[in-house]
Amino acid sequence: MKYVLVTGGVVSGLGKGVTASSIGVLLKACGLRITSIKIDPYLNTDAGTMSPFEHGEVFVLDDGGEVDLDLGNYERFLDIKLTRDNNITTGKIYQAVIDKERRGDYLGKTVQVVPHITNEIQEWIERVAMNPVDGTNKPADVCVVELGGTIGDIESMPFIEALGQFSYHVGAGNFCLVHVSLVPVLNVVGEQKTKPTQHSVRGLRGLGLMPHILACRSTEPLEKNVKLKLSQFCQVPVSNIVNLHDVTNIWHIPLLLRDQRAHEAILRVLGLWCVGKVSQEPKLSEWTERASKFDKLKSPVRIAMVGKYTGISDSYLSILKALLHASVALDRKLVVDWVPSCDLEDSAAKETPDAYEKAWDLLKGANGVLVPGGFGDRGVQGKILAAKYAREKNVPYLGICLGMQIAVIEYARSVMNMCGANSTEFDPATNTPCVIFMPEGSTTHMGATMRLGSRRTFFQVNNCKSAKLYANANYVDERHRHRYEVNPDMVSEFEKAGLSFVGRDESGRRMEIIELPAHRFFVGTQFHPEFNSRPGKPSPLFLGLIAASSGQLEHLLQRSSGTVSSPSRCITGTGAAKFNKLFKEKPLNGLVTTYFGNGSSIHI
Repeated sequence: MKYVLVTGGVVSGLGKGVTASSIGVLLKACGLRITSIKIDPYLNTDAGTMSPFEHGEVFVLDDGGEVDLDLGNYERFLDIKLTRDNNITTGKIYQAVIDKERRGDYLGKTVQVVPHITNEIQEWIERVAMNPVDGTNKPADVCVVELGGTIGDIESMPFIEALGQFSYHVGAGNFCLVHVSLVPVLNVVGEQKTKPTQHSVRGLRGLGLMPHILACRSTEPLEKNVKLKLSQFCQVPVSNIVNLHDVTNIWHIPLLLRDQRAHEAILRVLGLWCVGKVSQEPKLSEWTERASKFDKLKSPVRIAMVGKYTGISDSYLSILKALLHASVALDRKLVVDWVPSCDLEDSAAKETPDAYEKAWDLLKGANGVLVPGGFGDRGVQGKILAAKYAREKNVPYLGICLGMQIAVIEYARSVMNMCGANSTEFDPATNTPCVIFMPEGSTTHMGATMRLGSRRTFFQVNNCKSAKLYANANYVDERHRHRYEVNPDMVSEFEKAGLSFVGRDESGRRMEIIELPAHRFFVGTQFHPEFNSRPGKPSPLFLGLIAASSGQLEHLLQRSSGTVSSPSRCITGTGAAKFNKLFKEKPLNGLVTTYFGNGSSIHI
């Protein structure tokens, strides 16, 4: 097993996750099997209880792991399936050591950071690196490990020590360290400054780690003399200094690395450059096409994202990616209008009239509406109003998790005249509980107590839009994250009133997909389809939303009644075999990877 460690210096937010993912893409294109591990030095056991405002979205894996959003980048870039163990946290490591101590595994010894914590970290990395992640039973050739945070952070010190020991343990030729740093330009002097990177590398070396490759972030390409200076003061060969300057979309990053021969430098450090199984030229034609055709999309499609975390785009990162995948597949330029759900509420009309007017203008100007998941009652009434607007005005609507529950509540209130209809999450004493707490849920513990991971949904109706989008499958496996569900005792009343529950779990009592048959496109899902969307393999339901929002839904449904085949989404039925054929006949033209928030281009 070979290991590539990616660390970061100077400041956070440099793009270590994208860099690590791009290195994986580059090595995979050389014919190697790749797996990834993310180390997060925080004390939380996992990301499940962390606020999106503080840490971005919580990405959910097939096994129910609630992990850092960077694992979503790894899965999308490398088209692999990771597990909860691929996300290491300080909380997990300390818990594992304490459990061993309580069992007596250390035989009465004094348990210390060195060697017990550091040994646990090394053993964890070695164990997880051997787990197959690409759908085969074969382990990876290379494990890319990203260390979260910035070199010098006090909470990451045990990991730095462990990784220093680990590099010695696995030996030269099996360990490559890529250090991501910043080369800023001060407006006053107008030149690229190397001192921050010099200090960062000096700090790294002082902690026992020597970088083999420098990945320098900058706004513009590095000047030749800057590379020479970095090489001299950081003791890294010029050929091993790569520049990751700003680009139009992140799909250019693997191409930047390739063009600067980063794969050659990494393979030489790992002793793989002359190995027969490794291609010396990475095969990235598909990535090249995606990146080069990014700017060719001109016809816009506007989607109103109605949520409570709209101030931070990372809160909905996977949803944005899924929208992009679907938009490009249908030759549309995505425009996302962020609509804070609180600003749609009647109270906002009095308290913040300007924000109220702006929010409603954005909603009414959108081609489609998406209400994502969330927790808590803040902004719920605004989401209900958005669902009502989309239903009454025949505007395409996709509700995910809470977005589906919101649609059910709105339907009960507006169509079925159940004025007090609500979720017990927002009103525990409601007389009309349309949405209830799941019986198996915990009322005392929050962490890892939801219905999590990949679960099976069975279609109840074959001619519904959702089933057609999934190629007339009998069932699909999608990822979940919720502790409330539609009240099964009220389902018959809803269906009599015209709301169709077209997807249910294996018991038939847990509602998974809703539709309004007479509506242009009104779909809600209890699961999160965005977590399985991939570049070139967009989520069927996101395809449906974009198609309906751009006048292409009928054509899409007629095209073999399906979308893209994906190994990460289990689909069976009469239409499953049509997936590959569909896109062999008409391949995708590329992939947009920038979304446009209210007209402004933002790289994600």
